[in-house]
Amino acid sequence: MRILLAEDYGPLRLAMAKTLRHEGYTVDDTADGAEARWFARENDYAVAILDIMLPNVTGVELIGDVRSRSAETSIIMVTARDAIADRVRGLDAGADDYMVKPFALSELMARVRALVRRRHGVKDPVLRIADLELDTARRVVTRDGERIDLTAMEFGLLELLMLNAGRIVKRADVWEQLYESGDAGDSNVVNVFITHLRKKLEAGGRSRLIETRRGQGYIIEKGGP
Repeated sequence: MRILLAEDYGPLRLAMAKTLRHEGYTVDDTADGAEARWFARENDYAVAILDIMLPNVTGVELIGDVRSRSAETSIIMVTARDAIADRVRGLDAGADDYMVKPFALSELMARVRALVRRRHGVKDPVLRIADLELDTARRVVTRDGERIDLTAMEFGLLELLMLNAGRIVKRADVWEQLYESGDAGDSNVVNVFITHLRKKLEAGGRSRLIETRRGQGYIIEKGGP
């Protein structure tokens, strides 16, 4: 999943970005509101984490830019001020959630996961397709009860497919959600990751779950094979 992070306090931004990337999220981070506006207009994000007080363009002003690109993007407003007026202003502008500094990074991650699930109409933190399970909170994948070790990129790819179970995910959308701005696009890289993921999921003669729809993209059917 792709995250926009706009926070002008360097140490906090770096800690948040590091934690998000460690959890497998793709992060475009910036300390400047104008740059965040550019990111918001160029990319589709699962979640945008916006500090209210940013230089050049405020977090509240950025909400409109994020929404203009994708109405489905979830927005978390972050501020050091806990005045009710600030909280109301952010929520009335269209934010989905609100966090007051200081906060635990573990709480931030829990809120991000919840918003990602909500975006896809999923309530259970454990995603299930046939005998495959993906625990979004514990970041554990199992098939028929046996744990499967995945890289952060593979986990993110599988999560994206399972959250969109029954729907074709275009190759371009995979790239959009898994690679940060500035990475050179190469659709063959997506094919390579799909191949590696399939090998791990199908080890031991297990049935295929990820199907390729030629000229369209990839899909995991809700009912499984």
